[in-house]
Amino acid sequence: MSLESLHTIIDFLDPVNKDELSNDEGYRETQLGNHIEAYEEYFPSLENADLVLVGCNEYRGIGMPVTKFNAPDKIRSAYYSLFHWHKDVTVADVGNVKIGATLQDTYAALRAVVSELTQQGKKVAILGGSHDVTLAQYQAYAAQEKIIEATCVDAAIDLNTDSVLPADTFLFEMLTGEPNFVRHYNHIGFQSYLVHPHMLETIDKLRFDCFRVGVVKERMEEMEPVIRNANLFSFDIAAIQHSHAPCNYLTPNGFNGEEACTLMQYAGMSPNIDSFGIYGYRPDRDVHDLTAKQISHMLWYLMDGLYKGKYEAPFDHKDDYNEFHLAFAEMDTIFLQSKRTGRWWVQLPDGKFIACSYRDYMTAANNDIPERWMRAVERN
Repeated sequence: MSLESLHTIIDFLDPVNKDELSNDEGYRETQLGNHIEAYEEYFPSLENADLVLVGCNEYRGIGMPVTKFNAPDKIRSAYYSLFHWHKDVTVADVGNVKIGATLQDTYAALRAVVSELTQQGKKVAILGGSHDVTLAQYQAYAAQEKIIEATCVDAAIDLNTDSVLPADTFLFEMLTGEPNFVRHYNHIGFQSYLVHPHMLETIDKLRFDCFRVGVVKERMEEMEPVIRNANLFSFDIAAIQHSHAPCNYLTPNGFNGEEACTLMQYAGMSPNIDSFGIYGYRPDRDVHDLTAKQISHMLWYLMDGLYKGKYEAPFDHKDDYNEFHLAFAEMDTIFLQSKRTGRWWVQLPDGKFIACSYRDYMTAANNDIPERWMRAVERN
């Protein structure tokens, strides 16, 4: 990053203390903490960083006062201690966003940091904070007037008009505010008994896509193309079973730890996503730091996805793709399959390709219209 760019964000950030994170024991050569360049006395060089961590300890969106527990550092402590397997993935840590005098001030600070980093071509992982901090994550794109596709993983859908808490309502502003820069929205893992039926009807009328937790768990691989198409990815810990994330008090059900890691791996593999947020972690509700460890594993799998994504062939290298011409429902289209990763794409009538799955290909091969293709055409 240029010196000028650095000065635009450093005033919004507090450094971290790696010695405190490791209890003054330091890190072994094989641990992540020994390989992550963090903002301590000096701001790290981000030139070669594939992933930049930024913490945000903001919880006023759930009605809590400014809190003294440092959730991002709890996550860091678990993450830094993991073993470093992905030598081709470089991680930097720019510390924590300073908490503002108001909630909106914190949003503005995080928006400025994420906007600057993504404009510099960096992928950013936000360690939250309550789920409404997703709004600041979105505002980083709005500030650039960049039209995006957003994907949230959450047990609930935060459009609760009966609540005054931003964490329960922030999706209203994100999806309906003007001017609006959300081209499409996906919601993964909702639990029906936590969602008003009329809310799902409204979301469907907007041609947004919602995936119930049970359906996702049956065909987890179908979420890979959903996530691959996104630019913004937001994960609320409430989507994970209480037994795997003890600080989740919302519901005992949801994804298990391994499934949460798989979804993060898919996000890392996406060439389009440049901001990832993991929200809802509260150290005061955790047990034996198990939720912090769960999040640290998710970050490890995010790195794994980045590693796999690096070796995907560029889209214009046609020799690296199998090409299948199909006709279904009087429509001619093309499916592409990567020879390197096995992932699939399908062509829309306007010539653009979107991410899809092998199941979509087989549906088309049986002369049926893949739902993913049809909904994409409707939105266009």
